Amino acid sequence: MSKRGFASMAPEMQKALASKGGKSAHEQGTAHEFTVEEARQAGAKGGKAIAKDRAYMAQIGRRGGLARGRKGKAEKARDSD
Repeated sequence: MSKRGFASMAPEMQKALASKGGKSAHEQGTAHEFTVEEARQAGAKGGKAIAKDRAYMAQIGRRGGLARGRKGKAEKARDSD
């Protein structure tokens, strides 16, 4: 599959172009600005959607626990030096 348009650009170019678009929308007054309540509702909606996949949630928890264990071991090794 060939990349065309935006997808064919370097990530730095994509970021610069997207930034210009966002600034332009704000200048024109057409950009949507979330209120605190709208942002809260959007976050809750996303959280409910992802939490339905129990296997994925278990995987996330497992990764977090393993990372925390590695971090603790590394800190103990540094402290004992």
